[in-house]
Amino acid sequence: MSIVAAYVVPHPPLIVPSVGRGQERAVSETVAAYEEVARRIAAHAPDTIVVVSPHAPLFRDCFHVSTGDAGRGDMGRFGAWETSMTVPYDAAFAASVAACARKHGAPICGSGMADGELDHATFVPLSFVNEVYNGYRLVRVGLSGLASEAHRALGRCIAEAAVDLHRRCVLVASGDLSHRLKPDGPYGYAPEGPVFDNDVTALLDAGDFEGLFKFNEAFLEEAAECGLRSFQVMVGALEGLPVTHELLSYEGPFGVGYAVAAFEVEGVQGDGAVAAGIDEEADARASDDRAAQGAVDPYVALARASVEGYVRTGRPIARPDGLPPELVESRAGVFVSLHEDGDLRGCIGTIEPTTGNVADEIVRNAVAAAVEDPRFLPVRADELDALSYSVDVLFTPMPIASVDELDPSRYGVIVTKDTRRGLLLPNLDGVDTAAEQVAIAKRKAGIDPADSDVALERFEVVRHERGGGPRRG
Repeated sequence: MSIVAAYVVPHPPLIVPSVGRGQERAVSETVAAYEEVARRIAAHAPDTIVVVSPHAPLFRDCFHVSTGDAGRGDMGRFGAWETSMTVPYDAAFAASVAACARKHGAPICGSGMADGELDHATFVPLSFVNEVYNGYRLVRVGLSGLASEAHRALGRCIAEAAVDLHRRCVLVASGDLSHRLKPDGPYGYAPEGPVFDNDVTALLDAGDFEGLFKFNEAFLEEAAECGLRSFQVMVGALEGLPVTHELLSYEGPFGVGYAVAAFEVEGVQGDGAVAAGIDEEADARASDDRAAQGAVDPYVALARASVEGYVRTGRPIARPDGLPPELVESRAGVFVSLHEDGDLRGCIGTIEPTTGNVADEIVRNAVAAAVEDPRFLPVRADELDALSYSVDVLFTPMPIASVDELDPSRYGVIVTKDTRRGLLLPNLDGVDTAAEQVAIAKRKAGIDPADSDVALERFEVVRHERGGGPRRG
């Protein structure tokens, strides 16, 4: 056996409910993505989970690998003493990694050096895993001051140990992105911060592993990044393996970037669980539909393929080949709407891009519209033939001073107060005035419709609908 999957995750303590006490709602996409990662790990049923942690003991010229019988820790330093765990270590796996690393320029430090309780960058991901699966042993690996290629070499040794010991292994690369995204964040703002996060999320989404080794050290220092070397260890562990790549979420509301990404090994060494095409019956039906109704807008066709693939198989589809360049070469926020017999059946979207391109944004948001819209039950397979689709690609929102600058037939609106944010698309049936538009957006955000102390933004969209070309507004 070998590495069967690897996941990039952040480690904000507040997403542990006993720590966050409600604050985790501000990073709901991160929490949802974390829960999906835990579900996938449970489905893989690994013998060993390797967590690469920036907050394990760190040394200039060697890597720390925890040893002993078990790792123990709690969230007491974050005010939640009652939240604790004990996880058995895989001593044989740790010894195998150490033996390999010493031969390949990635030396391991002595087993007891500065090793205390489980750090929060290990504790947070395992707290999600332990909710759904506990049949594993842990290997906890720290980072070092050595070159990036030494981190890659350590990853190769992790993969080698999994093969040598015939372990079914999942690797978790724990690490936040930049800590300098906002002036009011805990570490302030640097222009390099958002650039770093944009670059890394695009690389993770595209599966461009080599790009993770091309950052300038001075740039990284200014960006105040946390997890890059964890990701480089992951690259070494996945080297030579056929993997899918998927950015599950990205958020940075507190001035620190949180990305969740999944890399599933395909073929006999893994199960490629998230890469699934549409079944032959669905392909045949889509072909019949195109013949009967003419060419279908590729944006709409992709949304339909995504929903039907997920509802029929329980797994997201892989991005199809041969898509038009504008779908794979540009990034934008996207809303996908589903209708059944003229009535809304689901609508979910993103104000700003969270993936590497518009195609992946459609694939993800179409599934969310079908099964995650809290206003509706998940779409069933027997409903698929009755659904119609529209895809709205958003232009960049622009701040406005008052409702007078809105036109509900042309502009959508975003209403913001504190951390609450509500959006309404333009040109919707039954929404005839700007005042109605703003009131609905306020209600969606949980803002009192009478509250005038709100920030307003307007945006335009290009709307794609079945059987017709794109249109603005």
